[in-house]
Parts: sequence; C-alpha cells; structure tokens
Amino acid sequence: MALHCLLLTRDATLLAVIRAGFSAVNVELEMRTDVTSAIELSARRHVDSFVIDCDDVPHAGDLLSQIRNSRSNKLSLIFAVVNATTSVSMAVEAGANFVLDKPVQDNQLRSFLDIAVPRMEREHRRYFRYKVNLPIELLCQTGATFAGKMMNVSEGGLALTRFGPASVEGVVTVRFRLPSVNPQIIQAKAEVIWSDAFVMGLRFLQIDRGCRSIFETWLGSLDAQKQFQESAPPT
Repeated sequence: MALHCLLLTRDATLLAVIRAGFSAVNVELEMRTDVTSAIELSARRHVDSFVIDCDDVPHAGDLLSQIRNSRSNKLSLIFAVVNATTSVSMAVEAGANFVLDKPVQDNQLRSFLDIAVPRMEREHRRYFRYKVNLPIELLCQTGATFAGKMMNVSEGGLALTRFGPASVEGVVTVRFRLPSVNPQIIQAKAEVIWSDAFVMGLRFLQIDRGCRSIFETWLGSLDAQKQFQESAPPT
C-alpha cells in the first residue's frame, strides 16, 4: 500500500531533504514547481499528503486553500514550509497540520513523519479502491430496488455497474454479501456521488453498527491479499 506525497517547491535543497525523509518511511514523492499544475493534480485524485513551499513559490497559498476545500483531499495531511514571510500561526490557520522552517532540519522532519505516517495510512485506506466482483442491491427512498455488480470498494465508498436505464440519485441503502464459508450481509446508507451511462460511484454515509467490524475485517483481508500479490516474486 504505497503512500503518495505531492511536493510543491522550486528549491533544490528542500527537495533533497524532503525526498530523503519521505523515502525513509516509504512514501512516494511527486513534485510540481508551479501552483497551477499542483492544483490540477490535486483536483483529479486523492493524495495522501502535501508539502507546500509557502514563501518561495508564488501563490502557494492557493494550493493550500484548494486542498482544504476539496472533496477528496480535505483531510489529507499538509506540511507547510515557511521562510520568514508566513508565520507558524498563519500556516496553521490556513490549514497546515505541520509547519517547518527553512532550512528544514532532518530531525524535526523525522519527528513529524513519525506522527504523520500512521494518519496517512488510515486516510489512504479510506480512499484506496480494492477491485471486487460482487452482486449488490440498492434500495431507493422511493421503495424501488435495483441489483448491480460492485466493481471496487474502499472504506469510504464503492463503484458499481449501472443496471438498466433507471436513474438512481440521492441517499440509498446498499446491501451486499461478503464471500465466505459463512456469508455475512453488509448493509449501509450511501449517497450517489457520480454516475455515467455505465458506472455509479457511492460514498458511505453510515454502515450499520453490526456490520462495521465485519466490513473492516474484510477490507483488511483484501489489503493483505494485495500486499501478498505485490510481494510475490514474478513467475
């Protein structure tokens, strides 16, 4: 389960320090040197963490505010790097979780990463989609029921194939049976976030109390299977 960080900077020294620190905790780094391309990337997909060079990249604060106002990254961790212009309190007020002064010290970065990485892993699990192929049932507020196929699932939601021409919107109840010797039925409230002619995306609002631990255990087994497959030597 690879974690990802987006670094916004033009500073080669900062790049070297951040690359060494994040590599040591197995976080993959992606770099941008301008705010526009960084915002475009963060708008397209979830990123586990951000390092923003606040004072030495023009308009870097725009990225910080965009992250905190986005749907997919508003809970991502932000490391703000300041250089005399932005104060610690200003960076925290803008939404930063951690603030580093230039020149960034290795020991301070490591101490922040010790705290940040477990949080990044939890947030990553919320968004990482595991591929599945399971029948699923949707119960609409109108009382209509539809059947479909779940394509992928995460702690935060799922995607499924569309099932006929009927339009499904708003909040629905989803039910699906976990594959097992003793199959368990998971039931949850979910909201339709997006849909096209073939696929729908749903965000979980509430998983029934009796199903939560079973669902989390199942996700854990999917993650273990994925890590085993990734670690297995090529045949």
